[in-house]
Amino acid sequence: MIALKKENMKPTIDETGFGHITVDGKKLHYDIYITSDGKVEKRDKKLSKAVYGTSHVISLDEAKYLYETEANELVIGSGQYGNVRLSEEAVDFFDEKKCKVKLFPTPEAIKYWNRYEGRAIGLFHVTC
Repeated sequence: MIALKKENMKPTIDETGFGHITVDGKKLHYDIYITSDGKVEKRDKKLSKAVYGTSHVISLDEAKYLYETEANELVIGSGQYGNVRLSEEAVDFFDEKKCKVKLFPTPEAIKYWNRYEGRAIGLFHVTC
């Protein structure tokens, strides 16, 4: 886990490009999760790759890992070209939990993330 901001503060995503994302001035070269209390973690792609053979489909196991009852919304940066999607099981899981999911290509997702005023969790894919 990477401590980029004080607890309970949502980090600002400065920019992204193919293969990287910059959060609070720190350039990272991997996909990330952001927890509802502002912690930035490296994404564990194995949770989805084990099921689908790719990290471009978010599995139910990864959805369960991401979910936090404190969050009103999940913001997904689906990659520079928008190739990431939720599996049907993950969609059903978030619907069941009444957690809204906003999925945009990563450059658009970071704009949405930075404007969002509620308590959110995030997953940002930095390649395709």
